[in-house]
This record gives sequence, C-alpha cells and structure tokens, in this order.
Amino acid sequence: MDRYLSASQLARLVEVPADARPYYKALAGAVRGLILDGRLPVKVRVPAERHLAEALGVSRTTVTTAYDRLREDGYLDSRQGSGTWTTLPGPGALGLDNPWIAPDDDGLLPLHSAAPSATGFLGEAVAEAGQAYHRYALGIGYDPVGLATLREAIADRYCRRGLATRPDQIIVTTGAQQAIHLLMTLLSGAGDPVLVESPTYPHILDVARMRGARLVPVGIPEDGWHMDLITSAMRQSASRLAYVIPDFHNPTGHLMADGDRAELVAAARRYDTTLLVDETWVELAIDDVGTRAPLASFDTDGRVISIGSASKLWWGGLRIGWIRGTAALVRRLAVLRAAVDIASAVFEQLVVTGLFGRIEDSRAERRRTLGASRSALVAALRAELPAWSFTVPRGGGSLWVRLDSPVATSVVEAAASCGVRLAPGSWFGVEGTLERYLRLPFTQPPQVLEDAVRRIAASPGRNGYRPTASLTPTL
Repeated sequence: MDRYLSASQLARLVEVPADARPYYKALAGAVRGLILDGRLPVKVRVPAERHLAEALGVSRTTVTTAYDRLREDGYLDSRQGSGTWTTLPGPGALGLDNPWIAPDDDGLLPLHSAAPSATGFLGEAVAEAGQAYHRYALGIGYDPVGLATLREAIADRYCRRGLATRPDQIIVTTGAQQAIHLLMTLLSGAGDPVLVESPTYPHILDVARMRGARLVPVGIPEDGWHMDLITSAMRQSASRLAYVIPDFHNPTGHLMADGDRAELVAAARRYDTTLLVDETWVELAIDDVGTRAPLASFDTDGRVISIGSASKLWWGGLRIGWIRGTAALVRRLAVLRAAVDIASAVFEQLVVTGLFGRIEDSRAERRRTLGASRSALVAALRAELPAWSFTVPRGGGSLWVRLDSPVATSVVEAAASCGVRLAPGSWFGVEGTLERYLRLPFTQPPQVLEDAVRRIAASPGRNGYRPTASLTPTL
C-alpha cells in the first residue's frame, strides 16, 4: 500500500516559525531536514500544495515555491496523475549550501577524502533490511564469517566477474580496513618484508608499520606498472607478502592490463609470494574499459587473496567489507576475527545484501555522477592551474596530480588557509617521498570541485610559491 502524509501531519512536523523570511525557503529547508534525518521517509506521498498551504495558513504560491525548490534539489519527485513523493538526490545534484555535503568539522571542504556520498539506492535497501531484521533476532546475532545471504551475494558477484567462488571462500569484515588488518596480522610479523606499490593506499603503510614489517616500495611510473620492477623487487627482497591495487589504483587511477595480471601472479608463484589484492574500486569504471579478469582468476595455488568493500560503490558508513580466499584461510581468519569484534553488524550486512541486488543500477549511477564530477574537475584544473599535469583515469575516484615543483606541503597549507583540505602525495609514499604530487578526488559534486579549484588557484603558498601556467594536462 502506498504511504502518504496528510497536510496536518506534515504541518506539525515542519515547525517553521510564522515570521520566517523568506518563508518558502525555510519551509523547503525544514522538509529537506526531515528527509535527511529519516523522520520523513523516502517514497512517501506528501500533501497537495493547496492542502498544505491551508494547514500552514500561508498562500499556495509559498508552498508551490517551496515544493519547486525541493524538486530542483532532488528531494521531491512529482509524477503525473499520482502526486508528489519524497526522494533523495544523486550526489552530483547537490549544492554548496546543502547540509548533505557539509565541510569538515574544521570548516574546510574535504578534498583530502576520496569517499563518495551515499548511493541513491541506500534508502530502499535500508527499508528492506528493516523489514527482514526481526527474523534474525531469533538467532544469537553474530557469525564471525558473516551472514550466509551476504556471502552468497558476494560469491555470486565474483562468479559473474568470471571467477568461480563458493560462499565458504568469503568472510565478511567490518570494512576493507579490518580485512587488511586481519590479513596482515595473520600473514606478516616483525621484520618480514612486505612489498607495496609507491604510491599506495596509506592505511597499508600504517598497518605494516604497526606489525613491525619492513616495507619494500616499488614505484609505479606515470604510464602504469612496469612488471620487471615488481618482479625484481619481489625476488631481491624475498617478500612473502605483497599488497597491490590493480583496479583503478588508489591514488593514480591506473587499470592493470590482463597480461600484466597474469605475469604478476606467475611471478608471485615463482618467488613464493602471497598477493593481497585490494579491489575496493573495482566496480567504479566510468569509461568503457571492457572486461578485466580478477587477479585471482590467474591463481592456481591459493596465493591470491582478494579484498572488497561496499564503501565506494554504495557508502562508507555501512562499514562492510570482505575477503575472498581459500575455505581454509577463511576458517583461520574467523578464529582470529573472533578475538577482535566477533562479527559485523547484522543490519548493515542485510543492507549490503539488498544493494548487491541493485549492483548494475548502482554502477550506472556512479558512472553518471563520478563522470560529471571528473569532467568538472579536469576542466577547472585546465582553466585555473594548467601547470599541473595529470592523466585522466578511466574510473576510480581521483586524479594523481603532478605539480610543477616539489611543493605539495606548501600547497596543502595554502589551500587550507582558503578553506580546502587536500591530501599531499607524501601521504601515499614511504619516508616522505612524492612531495611533487597531490591526490585530488572527484567524488564531490561538480560545483564543490569547481569552487575548491578556484580557491586553490587563488591561494599564495609559502615562500612565495604560487601555481603558474605552463604545461597542459595529459589525457
């Protein structure tokens, strides 16, 4: 049965002071706040403009203007002949004054983070999970390997990507970061060499240092991986563990070719190295890149372990990740994990299960929103900071920008003074390297990125540095 709200019910909820000016804007803001807070669910029919105007004691024009604003911002959807319904906007449609994209606690625009806003399908999946949640209260409430229904969905996704996988090869974790922690705890120890790409995801560096491991960085040139550099480092360091990001690499955005994938796994087999493969960004293709075989599809002896996450395709707040390995590895991880947090939250697992049923729609949504944001960021950088060079990635969530001199720290400090928080290249390297680079994510709405670039371009750096125009970014 369709859900609806009467005029008197909505009038009680909005709580707009009679002297608010302009009233229509305050009314629109109040309704938007109700939707974002969850007090007014999505897919609820709101009262007709005339009826709400009568309940509030204002003109119909005032309510019509408020409804129009909410439609423009993506919070109402009117259907011919069936009324007006609450909804949520796509991330790319949000404006700078929208509370959905509030700056960091320090007031800076958060361009240091590549995490996108929640998918528009989250509300539906949450509602479905709420309806099913009570059934799980009949059990004990936790399972170290994860809910069977979610492990089945994850295994099925691997199968659809061309990698035969059984549910008993999957363990659900509390985010990809916990997956990395568990694997590093199980497979590495003090003094062990661990091969990492440079640049790479900063958290792997933190975990390796916590474990007392010896980092073995291998540079990724601007044209992508050079397999001879990786394989020679693997052989020379005798690394028994290597962490790689072959799909829309964070932060460079590179996508590894199938031939290189096969060569990397063959080298790992030759030198007895276990590969930890971070696939956090694998579903985020923006351009048509064809089909890329999962790295584990070249594995013949269980040395490729895949790490996945719901954070980038759907939402980081779900804190659901997973590991794909052998069934024996999953059992060992479950024993280790039981001493950490026992299991991931049931409700979030149910939400992600529902989202897997919408995965193609979710990928299409991200292609649209991230594509628009990528275009806006590229255009803004070319217009405002043409001295900065970069290769436009075909997917993922960020540009790896090369500055015209090694001044990333100065640029970050200058940008902060103008209201933008940035991620310097040194975050992604070992021992203070990569000072010539910045990671600029395109996971914020286009207008946020355009504003941020204008602020950066207008900011004077330390020691008189100021971005200058000389080079053209590469495609």
